[in-house]
Amino acid sequence: MSFEYPQDLKYQDTHEYVRLDGEIGTIGITEFAIDQMGDVVFLELPDIGDLVTKGETFGTIESVKAVEDLNSPVTGTVIERNEILLESPEQIAEDPYGEAWLLKVRINDPDEVRDALIADEYRALVEGE
Repeated sequence: MSFEYPQDLKYQDTHEYVRLDGEIGTIGITEFAIDQMGDVVFLELPDIGDLVTKGETFGTIESVKAVEDLNSPVTGTVIERNEILLESPEQIAEDPYGEAWLLKVRINDPDEVRDALIADEYRALVEGE
């Protein structure tokens, strides 16, 4: 199966991504990770106003195969969370880089993503190139 790796995202080796738009970061999980997990049945996300910290767990995603921690690629305050996915977590597989984002965060320091992977580096990591 061929996966998409949008060039405008910054990736973590733990399979989360962030899309930067000024001081706002949209956090999600990659298509590769969702495929590896199988059918997603439960999602736990922080509340609006909560602080997420780069490299630390901010929630969990549960599939029929496993429960995995979600790790934040940035530090900041949650300003929005995807309520639709909380009610229907299986929809995450339909559009992971578009409508199926997890959180929107007001980022404390946009320079934090300098050490994140770019699309080609993430592709090489997950496809073993």
